[in-house]
Amino acid sequence: MDDKIKFEFNSKMWKYPAPGGWHFVSLPKYVSSEIRENLQWQEEGWGRMKATAEIDHHKWETAIWFDSKIETYVLPIKAAIRTKANVQIDQNVKVNIWL
Repeated sequence: MDDKIKFEFNSKMWKYPAPGGWHFVSLPKYVSSEIRENLQWQEEGWGRMKATAEIDHHKWETAIWFDSKIETYVLPIKAAIRTKANVQIDQNVKVNIWL
C-alpha cells in the first residue's frame, strides 16, 4: 500500500435508522475536505471511492461514500469486522483508511 495515501482518525460507529440498517463511521470533516480537494477525481458513481480500511488490526477492502446530507464521507463497517474488533454502536473507534 505504499502508493496509497493513509488517513487515521477516531469516530463513533452509528447505525443507519432503518430496519436492517448498515453500520458506519463518519470521516471527520477535515479528512473529508482533504480527500475531496485532492482525490475527488477517484470517485465513481454516487461519490463512491475504493478504499482499504482497518480497525483494531482487522483490515478489509471496502469503499467510502460522500454523504451530501452530512457533508462528509462515510465508511460502512461489515458485521464480520464489528464482531472481530468487538465494536458497538456509539463506541469511539480508531480507523485507518488507505485511498
